[in-house]
Amino acid sequence: MVYERKRGQASVKADLLDKTTENVLRRTSCYVRGHPLSCLTGCSACCDCSGEEYHIRICKQGLGQWITMPHLRDSPSLKPSFNPVWLIFLLLGLSVVHSHAKDVLPVPQQVSLSPSLSTQQLSISWVGGGASTFDLMILRTELNETALYETVSVTADQVSGRHQWNWTSLEPLECTSLSVGIRSREGQTTSEWSSTQILQGNDIPSNENYQMYPQDKIVPVGSNTTFCCIVEEGGVFGSIIFGSSIVNVTRLSRRTYATRVVHQEASGRTGTNVICNDKLTSRLAGSVVFVGYPPLPTDFVCETHDLTSAVCRWTEGRDTHLYGKRKTHYSLNKRSCTGGSQEQKQKECSVEKWEDNWTLIAVNPLGQSSLSDSGERTHRVRPVAPLNVSVLIDAWNATVLWQWKYESYSTLALVCQVELTSQGLKTKRTFSGVGLRSAVLSGLYPDEDYSVTVRCGAQQNFWKWGNWSELFPFKTNIDVPDAPDVWMWMNKDNTGRILWKPLTHRQSHGQITNYEVTLWSSEENEQHTEIFPPDTSAVPINLTQIAAFSSDKKVIATVIATNNKGASPPASVLIPLHSTDVDHLDVSRVVYTDSGFPLLWQSDANATCGYVVEWHDASCLKNCPIEWMKVSQVNTNTSIESANFHPGVRYNFSLYSCSSEAPQLLQRWQGYMQELVPSSSVSLLTSQHGSDVLLTWKEMPQVDRRGYLLGYNIYISNGSQLTLLANLPDATSRSYTVKGLSEGSYKFTVKAYTSAGEDTGATAAITLEPFTDWLILEILASLGITALFLVIVTFVCYKKRKWVKKAFYPDIPEPKLQGDWSRTRGPMDVKPSPHSMVRIVEKPEWDSSKEALVVIPEEDEDEEGQGVGDEPVDTDEPTSLRYYNQVVDERPIRPRYPDSSASSASSLDSARTDVTYTGIQTSGSSLVFQLDPQGSSETQQPQADFSVSCAGGGGGYRPQMQTRVQNNGLDFTSPEPILEPQAHSSGGYKPQCSWHLDSPEEAGESCGLAPSLGSPTSVASTQFLLPEGEEHAEEKRQPSSSAATWFSNLLSSTKP
Repeated sequence: MVYERKRGQASVKADLLDKTTENVLRRTSCYVRGHPLSCLTGCSACCDCSGEEYHIRICKQGLGQWITMPHLRDSPSLKPSFNPVWLIFLLLGLSVVHSHAKDVLPVPQQVSLSPSLSTQQLSISWVGGGASTFDLMILRTELNETALYETVSVTADQVSGRHQWNWTSLEPLECTSLSVGIRSREGQTTSEWSSTQILQGNDIPSNENYQMYPQDKIVPVGSNTTFCCIVEEGGVFGSIIFGSSIVNVTRLSRRTYATRVVHQEASGRTGTNVICNDKLTSRLAGSVVFVGYPPLPTDFVCETHDLTSAVCRWTEGRDTHLYGKRKTHYSLNKRSCTGGSQEQKQKECSVEKWEDNWTLIAVNPLGQSSLSDSGERTHRVRPVAPLNVSVLIDAWNATVLWQWKYESYSTLALVCQVELTSQGLKTKRTFSGVGLRSAVLSGLYPDEDYSVTVRCGAQQNFWKWGNWSELFPFKTNIDVPDAPDVWMWMNKDNTGRILWKPLTHRQSHGQITNYEVTLWSSEENEQHTEIFPPDTSAVPINLTQIAAFSSDKKVIATVIATNNKGASPPASVLIPLHSTDVDHLDVSRVVYTDSGFPLLWQSDANATCGYVVEWHDASCLKNCPIEWMKVSQVNTNTSIESANFHPGVRYNFSLYSCSSEAPQLLQRWQGYMQELVPSSSVSLLTSQHGSDVLLTWKEMPQVDRRGYLLGYNIYISNGSQLTLLANLPDATSRSYTVKGLSEGSYKFTVKAYTSAGEDTGATAAITLEPFTDWLILEILASLGITALFLVIVTFVCYKKRKWVKKAFYPDIPEPKLQGDWSRTRGPMDVKPSPHSMVRIVEKPEWDSSKEALVVIPEEDEDEEGQGVGDEPVDTDEPTSLRYYNQVVDERPIRPRYPDSSASSASSLDSARTDVTYTGIQTSGSSLVFQLDPQGSSETQQPQADFSVSCAGGGGGYRPQMQTRVQNNGLDFTSPEPILEPQAHSSGGYKPQCSWHLDSPEEAGESCGLAPSLGSPTSVASTQFLLPEGEEHAEEKRQPSSSAATWFSNLLSSTKP
């Protein structure tokens, strides 16, 4: 219903409201000119508008429904006027209201608000209502937003009769104004809302500055906190920054903005800053929040030091992250206790008098914690630390002295610990006694640095050890050194070394000044001593030189160490003068374990003073850096461990027996601390053998194996991939043949492997060429067979040289000369011998097997060597011929042309006689002589027809023939003999031969014989023995180195 009134008159516009809508109306207040006014019951908002003569109040009722109600001023100008109609309606309304009043619940009265700003809690109380259930509504006044609408059950206080309910706000109560209303509820029946109570916020117009809430709030870790920013009047909100991050905000009112931070982590020592800034200006507001933990102390205990007072100690526990005025405060049996500085985790509080029961309370802004302890004084005695510690020093022991702070300890039975520290090693020794003040430390080392500290506890009802005293350092006195540990090393060349282990600091008992080494023979009673500097640990020896001055089979070496206190006891080792062979012993393998190399051997009866185990790097052969260890004679096993063992190195171990004689080698081992892959690869070579490839490599050096070599793997390369060809499990393998390869290029890789794996491998490439080796072999075989054949032929010819010589080169008979030819004679002019005149009666028959008469026509001789004339011969007389007995060769004589008509001289080599022939003429015709029957006498016999054919031939020398008969029609001319002046010095026989063929037909009949056939020829060949003409001289000069000449000389040299 809407009402209006103007100048004393009112016009009313009414809208009837539904009863349900009226029940949900809210009540609040509005501001006109900054002053709050109360609305009538049933209005959720109102505004008061005033004029000179009227006052109008606008009331918001329901959802979007406004009612304008008249409100007259208290003005004397306005006079009441009574209208009977109004009075009737008023009476009727009052009767209706009175009829419903009996069914409505009473409205809560005297609503009051009590805020707690630090806890953000609002306490609401009221009276009446006639019910135990109430509806509470809390609104943010400016924006009319609901902060809480909840139905609660609240019982009235029996004394005051008031109802009370507490509400904790998510936002600080200062952020904005809140309006609170309450109504009673009984099932579905509710009362009217109570009068609105407003909790005024700090965002009212009168408070114009920037503000930030909450201020310096302390919250536990993991909690959620809402912060609000109130912008100044006329300002523009910018943002809220929590720590270093900008957070999201929500608007609560015209000037208020809020943000909620969840799961907060522990803050730093100064807390976490929350800042609100202006968008347009640099104005800002801020707050600090402290996030931490409540106190949680632990290990609370109380004890006594002086047997009277009490000292209670505890541990702070976790860090609360709260400092300064927000730190944790402690109280012990309701007495305040600081507990020490806040940085110390161990807290302590002292009380002058002992109490059997103790309670500790720890409090900070986030909460509190309490601990309790109880105990008797005599069971809680913990002595203080000893004072004024001192030491009385000796070489092998020391006495520790100290004092006590309290005299009451003189009657207290104490147990004390003395902690001795040397070279970083700490040992504790325990002593006890009443009022104990000293302790003796024995078993110390001379010239050693020590430090000592002491603590004690009650011997009876022991509770805890007291605190340690201050550390007191001291150094023991020096003493003579210990005897060195001596050993020897022998090489195969009768050289060696005397070795001893350098004395450690605890063995030297002071600074070593020198070492004294003595070699002496017990039988010879001779010794040789040398002094060596303190850094010496080995001395070379030569067994050959020692044996030169000692007839004994052994020499004793003694080593003595010296320091400022004196000399050590001597240490000796017996050295044999001849090195023993150690290769006859088998070498066993030993496997390294966590405790070292385990060695086990059989007991030896000769080991009267124990055993010596020696080891060194297996790759070393001479003057090796060795280590050794002496083992008791009752032990037959030991484990060898050394800091010098390295992976991948093979070590040799040797066991020697110790006795009165020289050490004797008993057993040998070798092993690796850890096997590794080989460090290098083998040197790989390839060679082609036909279609096969031979891979060869050398033995890998011992130092590069780094493990027991198990074998080799052979690979062929297929691009970037290796394909296994073969595995050679024999470590001694040095070659491998890949068979049946075709022509082309190949890469092969050989990898040696140990139990740890393969090495990187050695790779070699090879290109297979065509198989020329067989061709070369065939050629060589052919040449060899040919050479062998020639050798065999030569050998056979040499063995059958007589037969060969007889068959191919028979001997030429030597001339048989009468007289004494032993003396050297000068040239002799041989004249033709007398001859007989023979008349040819009949034609002679030729018999090649017998001697024949060679018919020579008679001619005139010129004793002075002149030529023969051409005068005719008397035809009436029978033809006379000269003849010589000759052996005629049946083989044909190859005709030769004469080189001159002069005489030639020949040297008879066979008779060592030089004979000069002069005046020898040759026939001017052919070898066929035909006598003219017309020129002979009547008594003359038919002429013989002498002919020499190509097939015929005698077996000897045939001299020249010349006829002086001139036949009819035939002109036989005889060339003039030509003297050869140098014939006597020519060294050979050169007769004249001027055979002139009568006609070409005769030349053809002669089978091509040369015109000169008067030259001597060999009976074994068709070659003339005398040189031919100048035109054929060069042809006859054959090199003496030719094969024929060599072969001929070979046969000639085999004369029987």
